[in-house]
Amino acid sequence: MFPADLKYTKDHEWLKPAGDGTALVGITHYAQDALGDVVFVDLPEAGATFAEGEEFGTVESVKTVSELNMPAAGEIVEVNAVLADHPEAVNEDPYGKGWMVKVKLAGDLSGLLDAKAYEALVGAESH
Repeated sequence: MFPADLKYTKDHEWLKPAGDGTALVGITHYAQDALGDVVFVDLPEAGATFAEGEEFGTVESVKTVSELNMPAAGEIVEVNAVLADHPEAVNEDPYGKGWMVKVKLAGDLSGLLDAKAYEALVGAESH
């Protein structure tokens, strides 16, 4: 249900390490499903730096506005420009074309959950 090559936060963000010191960041299928139809994504400029857990943007849906929290410390090196005109990509493909930012990692990933632990977390939340 959740891709095994990703790391997850308890706040429903995912991080996909690229192997070159960078990683893609987005929100999980569970999060986009809970939000409903995404209508706007507010993301930072490239060059901005964030601490682990710090808010780096917001996702607005027809139901609510939700904060995005950085899964690991780092510097934004790329923002997914597709989301400016097509925020629905977050709903359609949260682990693919719906990614949000690419980060040059500055911290470790030890605080993140693996797919099995994340699945257990959301399984507990949905009961």
